[in-house]
Amino acid sequence: MMNMVEEAIIYATIMHQGSRRKTKNIPTILHPLEVAQILATITEDEEIITAGILHDVVEDTDGTLEEIEKRFGFRVAFLVDSETEQKFPGENREKSWRKRKELSLKKLKESNDIGVEMLWLSDKLANIRSLAGDFSERGNDVWQSFHQKDPNEHKWYYSKVAEYTELNLNKTGAYKELIKHINYIWPDTFDSGKTRYKKYKEVSVEGCPLLGRGYKGDVYKYNDELLIKVYNNNNTYLNVQQELESSRRAFVLGAPTAISFGIVSVGNRYGAMYELFDADTLTQKLKKDPANVDYYALVMANLAHQIHDIQIDDEDIFPKAKTRFANYIENGVAKSDAGLARELFKLLDGLDGNRNMIHGDFHTSNVFLQMGEPMVIDMDRISVGSPILELGDMYLYYVGCEERDPLEIDPYLDIPYGICKSFYDAFIIHYMDTSDKDVISLVNKKARLISNIRLFNRIWKKENLSSGAKALEKKLIMDTTELVSSITDLNL
Repeated sequence: MMNMVEEAIIYATIMHQGSRRKTKNIPTILHPLEVAQILATITEDEEIITAGILHDVVEDTDGTLEEIEKRFGFRVAFLVDSETEQKFPGENREKSWRKRKELSLKKLKESNDIGVEMLWLSDKLANIRSLAGDFSERGNDVWQSFHQKDPNEHKWYYSKVAEYTELNLNKTGAYKELIKHINYIWPDTFDSGKTRYKKYKEVSVEGCPLLGRGYKGDVYKYNDELLIKVYNNNNTYLNVQQELESSRRAFVLGAPTAISFGIVSVGNRYGAMYELFDADTLTQKLKKDPANVDYYALVMANLAHQIHDIQIDDEDIFPKAKTRFANYIENGVAKSDAGLARELFKLLDGLDGNRNMIHGDFHTSNVFLQMGEPMVIDMDRISVGSPILELGDMYLYYVGCEERDPLEIDPYLDIPYGICKSFYDAFIIHYMDTSDKDVISLVNKKARLISNIRLFNRIWKKENLSSGAKALEKKLIMDTTELVSSITDLNL
């Protein structure tokens, strides 16, 4: 009696009969058989190997997922579907190339089945083996054989596959070979160390106190001497690596930031460990000791000045803070009111050419007090620009989210709104070093406007707005329109 793999070989051979590969005049069936062979070096799971044999059936033949599920089971069909590109009939294949790849990569990035990663790695390794051979013979002429003729687009695609499969499969020979071929075609894309054996230190945060939640991950107290930041699933090792490099550069420039020991693995997520002896976040301090809110606001204001007073030279390649907010306008406000978006773009463009360091995610859960001295973490959004953009972020965290409909906008911080508002009011007075009501009022108008820009972006992250989101959108349009009419520029 045939087993699943043997039956899949016969079925795929029949389905691909008469078909030949696009770039080489060889039978198509040889490719899925090569994918299965690569899979067999990674796993003994017959369902995954079977999916490797069948992975092109739905995309390239008349076969269907329903038939595959009936013959080989649900999981095999699920794995095949993860590698099956969505078709856009009538659209030019070259023009739809990026869209098709992005939609497919989304399946890889969001899957929790290790078989999906194994299948993708094996398929792309088989493809790039062939590509590397052709590239060695034809050079850049090889790209003329593809619908997508831009080599940088292919680099982007293969690099994303490598990023998304790295944590779980970086120790396999298949992964190291994929990196080797990528670096051959596009030199220095990845650190050459990734072609050698490496295993991340595996740690667990089970039972560890949660100190704070951020945009990109959660921070835990690992023990009395160490903290660990556990990144969300959608962060690749390159995201983590870039944050750690930014943190080191910021430290050299004078920012009081903790330096990580490097990347670790926490289950199926990446982590970074920091040495911070007996440190509490300012959020914890505020919750334990709300009577001293003014003191903690002063600490935060002084820390903000310490960061903002650092001037960034042109050779320090940090992104512009204005670019982030331009994206917020384009992906949020512009969808609600194009005219209002144009007015906001004008205000943003009118900001002076500031070279200040901007943290980009400046709130009390990212600030630790170590023996009375503040230290900041989460440096992935470090940028260069005007401090008013940082103050706008602060307004969002402590006022903007809390005063809106909590069903539509989740608060950033687990602090009662009354404490948040008192903290923000004291922070602005200390930061501006004045109690002048007119000065404070104008700064708060500008900060509120910037906060609104981010709130527009947040509600538009969902494709279809709920009735509550639509009501909030209407309030934001009215509020932002009024603010724009009363503000001539965003400069401090």
